[in-house]
Amino acid sequence: MIKVIPSGQACGAAVTGLDLSKRLDVGTLRTVRSAWLEHHILAFPDQTLTNADLERIVQSLGVFGSEPYFEPMAGSEHVVALTRKADEKAPLFAENWHSDWSFMEQPPIGTCLYSVVIPPIGGDTGFINQQKALAEMPPALRAKIEGRIALHSAAGAYAPDGMYGEKDRAAGRSMAIRYSEDARDVRGHPFILQHPESGRETLLGCLGYIVGVEGMTDDDAFSLLLELHQWQTREEFQYSHKWQENMFVIWDNRSLLHKANGGYDGYDRLLHRITVASDPQKYLHATAA
Repeated sequence: MIKVIPSGQACGAAVTGLDLSKRLDVGTLRTVRSAWLEHHILAFPDQTLTNADLERIVQSLGVFGSEPYFEPMAGSEHVVALTRKADEKAPLFAENWHSDWSFMEQPPIGTCLYSVVIPPIGGDTGFINQQKALAEMPPALRAKIEGRIALHSAAGAYAPDGMYGEKDRAAGRSMAIRYSEDARDVRGHPFILQHPESGRETLLGCLGYIVGVEGMTDDDAFSLLLELHQWQTREEFQYSHKWQENMFVIWDNRSLLHKANGGYDGYDRLLHRITVASDPQKYLHATAA
């Protein structure tokens, strides 16, 4: 029997009573998708999954998303290994708030992680409910972003001189990242979007991948982005996810920010990642996985 257990925080729920290594029927998929939209992030503990299972799950929810700056694992075109070795000295990966690949023309609708090796301490992942942040936003701040276009770019992270560029590779990071000049491209998205499935308003992204605001000077844009960041990352909008080995997690990239947390120096950590891109055919009627 499927049970959905809310976290009691601003978002998040655990789902029990499902074996994701088996094909799910249409009714079960609809239940999962409904819970996903309601809680934004779902955690399925005690799962034994192969990369082929991860790919099948994604295809039941949408289509494969691209990973523009990650090298996939051997034997899979879509699954990425998020690795950190016990003795690794490179800075922690993804420790700033962000929405995955918000600089793409069509960012992924979801990100999935499957935990393989989890350290006994630290390593939580933070999430922030951006629908809640927008719904409770002061009217004066909302007026500043209403109708405006945020400019997104990956340059600060994945350009050759970015955080994960040439210097980072020299630091010996174990995770396979491929930096590129393409990271300097800029794409605009409205600050405020309507979720295509739930219809609820949400914010997309934050300072970091957002590098400017259309029609504003750099100084004015930075001031606005900083003010927005201070609001949208408030503690009352957050959920802290604690990992266990063999846990499958999926979050709604359209309604959340997230970041990695450290605190596990001296221990290995390994998760497998795959992203979900939009397929409107699967919004209202899930197909068999």
